[in-house]
Amino acid sequence: MERIIRVMGIDPGLRRTGWGVVEARGVRLRHLGNGFCAPEGETLAQRLSDLHRRLTEAMEAWKPDEAAVEQIFVSVDAVGSLKLAHARGVALLVPAQAGIPVAEYAPNQIKKTVVGVGKADKIQVQHMVRALLPGVQLAGPDAADALAIAICHVYQGGGAARYEDLAAREIRR
Repeated sequence: MERIIRVMGIDPGLRRTGWGVVEARGVRLRHLGNGFCAPEGETLAQRLSDLHRRLTEAMEAWKPDEAAVEQIFVSVDAVGSLKLAHARGVALLVPAQAGIPVAEYAPNQIKKTVVGVGKADKIQVQHMVRALLPGVQLAGPDAADALAIAICHVYQGGGAARYEDLAAREIRR
């Protein structure tokens, strides 16, 4: 018995946090929505608070069953990585507060799963997201990345694939 599951992918950022929602039946996908949060505020605390509010609104609007968040790619810019970590903390907190499971994936794992190459560029990711979700209108590159994260979650055994496995085990009992 297949179960339909709704997954929200989140691509954290302080300037723009992308979000994308897919519905999965096994590995068959359907696009539901995508967008981004551009937090406002003069201080880091204000921007994080605004990001929390906007991401919570998206979570409440789409009511996903699970969420997936991109892990931080630590670059040479330690200060930039630390600021991104704050936004990522909010991206993890919002689905946790909604009581849904949250998975985390490395950027190269997402790209390898969706594109087939771990070092794919943003254009390749957008192309494959469009191919996997026909008719999708992307709100921007951050939203495309978020959809790729959601797709990765489904293809890596999260989402509906896991529920199918559980259902199969129940039938054997």
